[in-house]
Amino acid sequence: MGAHQSSLVIAKAQSDIAIIPRMANRHGLIAGATGTGKTITLRTLAEQFSAFGVPVFMADVKGDLSGLPLPGGDNPKVNDRIRQLGLEGFGFEGYPVVFWDVFGEQGHPVRTTVSEMGPVLLGRILMLNEIQSGVLSIVFRIADDNGLLLLDLKDLRSMLQFVGDKAEQFKTQYGNISSASIGAIQRSLLTLEDQGGEKFFGEPALNLHDLMQADTKAQGVINILAADRLMQSPKLYATFLLWMLSELFEQLPEVGDPEKPRLVFFFDEAHLLFDDAPKALVEKIEQVVRLIRSKGVGIYFITQNPIDLPETVLGQLGNRVQHALRAFTPRDQKSVKAAAETFRSGEGLDVARVITELEVGEALVSMLDEKGAPTVVQRAFICPPHSRLTPLSAQERLEIIRGSVIYGHYEKAIDRESAFEMLKVRAEQAEKEQEEVRAEKQASPKGHSQGTDLFSAMAKSAAHAIGSQVGRQIIRGVLGSIFGGRRR
Repeated sequence: MGAHQSSLVIAKAQSDIAIIPRMANRHGLIAGATGTGKTITLRTLAEQFSAFGVPVFMADVKGDLSGLPLPGGDNPKVNDRIRQLGLEGFGFEGYPVVFWDVFGEQGHPVRTTVSEMGPVLLGRILMLNEIQSGVLSIVFRIADDNGLLLLDLKDLRSMLQFVGDKAEQFKTQYGNISSASIGAIQRSLLTLEDQGGEKFFGEPALNLHDLMQADTKAQGVINILAADRLMQSPKLYATFLLWMLSELFEQLPEVGDPEKPRLVFFFDEAHLLFDDAPKALVEKIEQVVRLIRSKGVGIYFITQNPIDLPETVLGQLGNRVQHALRAFTPRDQKSVKAAAETFRSGEGLDVARVITELEVGEALVSMLDEKGAPTVVQRAFICPPHSRLTPLSAQERLEIIRGSVIYGHYEKAIDRESAFEMLKVRAEQAEKEQEEVRAEKQASPKGHSQGTDLFSAMAKSAAHAIGSQVGRQIIRGVLGSIFGGRRR
């Protein structure tokens, strides 16, 4: 095997620089300006984790990571770097890869249900204001209280219409529901559908354990999410990855500090997670980053500049690779200084100066030692990848997708009875009962009122339908399902 099995060597200075597997779930950072080598570092780390038996999840935001399943040797610069670093016995090889795609075009479809996403994260995707988000939370609560499953967008749309039509009746128990807010949410849903968002909500929902697989050689599977199209909707991209992290946090049991991570999650374009995020959400993200470590998950943020991340998050990223930053403007110079201050510097290394001088593929590297303390930063060259740098052809990608053990499971969408169907039945039943009431009125003596109207008919049919739905409520926490949600 070309990759190292005993340690995760990722760079070379005077000697090898490696991530200690036991410290890999203490999270990490890959930073640097565009074109300085972040993607190569990401590949090298993913390959090393895979070779060590650790599954990886990463988004392919530029469409250039798909060559990972095939052996390299296609790039003369890689061969030059192998000679320069004196990497004897370096072999080219491919790695086990599973492709995923929210739109189901370049990989297995990735879906979640509206209920599992929850109102907080969905409100962020829909870019709702505080009042509209509050109304959306009420709509979810009414759906839960009435045992109405929200699986796909048509469920949510019909639920919004139902609550909007009956706003006055719900007001006492749930609070004000303005028709303006209902209308704004409906319009945002239309925009999301135009972006292809309706494909993302439905069943079968992604089983996160499918991301944590190994192949027959005990190599960890590298899960690649096709994100080039998804990146056209940055909020959808960031919120989708945040949903995945919150689900991992909730579903995985505590393991303390394992010998190696159960999964390593790379979060590319990490600044998008925090752009315009309300303070409460940033605090929850910080909490997830801090606590998910004990579930055996390492998160590695990839961004242009460390100061793109909140200090509370940055302070938790122990393993760091800093590529070159440019210092053209006063703001740039301030960024370089701030980045330099995040490292433990040794004698004779002017970190702030070196950050602006690094070559492509060269970086300042600091990993955690055996005791969990950051090592003195070193100027080093990142080891080249073993896999092919050229992206796969459409045919090559298709062969890998069809050869996957999960092929066929996610490809076929399921549409079981949920809010859309149930509300339709209720409306039909209410209409039928109203017809019966009208017929009774016509047949009864003049002046004798039955006291039954559309609302009581609706209530009757609702009681009947809800009776058969007991136990279907979904308990939700702050980030959709995080901190207490459960699939039903």
